Amino acid sequence: MSVTALLGLQWGDEGKGKIVDALGEDIDIVVRAQGGANAGHTVRVGDKTRVLHLIPSAMLNGHVRGVIGNGVVVDPVTLVRELDTLAQSGILIEDRLVLSDRAHLVLPWHQALDEAMETARGASAIGTTKRGIGPAYMDKVARNGIPAAWLTRPTDLTERVRADLEQKNLLLRAYNAPSLKTEDFLPRLLEVAQRLAPLVRDSVGLLLDAEQRGERILIEGAQGALLDVDLGSYPFVTSSNCHIGGLLAGSGMPPRSVGRVIAVAKAYCTRVGSGPFPTEDLGSVGDGLRKRGHEFGSTTGRPRRCGWFDLVAARFAARTNGVTEIALTKADVLSGEPIVKVCTAYEIDGVRTMDFPGAALDRAKPVFEELEGWSEDLTQRRDDAELPQALQALIARLETGIGVPVTLVSTGPERSQTVMRSRSA
Repeated sequence: MSVTALLGLQWGDEGKGKIVDALGEDIDIVVRAQGGANAGHTVRVGDKTRVLHLIPSAMLNGHVRGVIGNGVVVDPVTLVRELDTLAQSGILIEDRLVLSDRAHLVLPWHQALDEAMETARGASAIGTTKRGIGPAYMDKVARNGIPAAWLTRPTDLTERVRADLEQKNLLLRAYNAPSLKTEDFLPRLLEVAQRLAPLVRDSVGLLLDAEQRGERILIEGAQGALLDVDLGSYPFVTSSNCHIGGLLAGSGMPPRSVGRVIAVAKAYCTRVGSGPFPTEDLGSVGDGLRKRGHEFGSTTGRPRRCGWFDLVAARFAARTNGVTEIALTKADVLSGEPIVKVCTAYEIDGVRTMDFPGAALDRAKPVFEELEGWSEDLTQRRDDAELPQALQALIARLETGIGVPVTLVSTGPERSQTVMRSRSA
């Protein structure tokens, strides 16, 4: 079982990019398995901070090979821009990157439809990134998508784009949105297709063969478990399965291969966009967390809603994903809080429950437990024994409430600001 799966335990933005990068020394291949350029995984090494939208985070480690898996929807223009940005910084990865021939393309009409649909929702807007992710998955499920394999067939791609655009313009006009013209984007699409064609191959066979050889594979999930289209707070969810099942399907790996399921969670909670958020703090604490934690979307720049750790939601996410260990991030942001709160139950219509509800989350009121805070600066702590006793007590409470050990604590944004702990809770 040489495969590790890593996913977000909350509503995304948990710091997965930093954790994947920190684990990079023990990885041979890293796979992005779902989502698209709506993800923003931030990695900081020294004084350099990079936000990766499609490229797997661990590829900043020079020995790691990367795969953009079959479950990802890929904006080819964004991918080339990301490759060029890294190259300008001296990071050349194209000879180590594979783009699955089964991954589906995000095209300009998907972005236009995403914006038009979100605008039409008005006050009921979901809060999408407007990157075209939802419409691209809609086409995929409707069996009308364009797989990345078409990037290697420019003549067929041109004919398909011209044919599909006529139908997409009918939809855009129905939303009172401007029509698109092929001459506005087709030349650039063909240019990037030529650039990406050498990267396109059968990623599933590649990964299965690598596993058979005993290579160490990490599947990197995007977004978070509570945004899963099936198990999240629907309809305020993303368009893909962020669940372990989505990571497996989106990479082609069989369940028996996975030996570790690492869930990344912040020491508090955040959420971007609309949707219920039981532990949200609308006062000074939430504002303080946002400022100290730099809680602004790495993809959209939108301010994140902030609140206390939600044990009910985390326990649900851990149980449904078979989580074996937790990486706790941004513990340093809580330094200076005299009291740290943890939600241990909900009250819904006067009834107390520890179950995460499917349809009644908007009526859930948090039941908080208060723990002692700490004031120590954590950014120079590198050993478990150096962590403050109050933080140790918080970690122990989370382990008890979730039923999973915390094996890593992030004490700052840099790769080196990481404390490894024992796997036994």
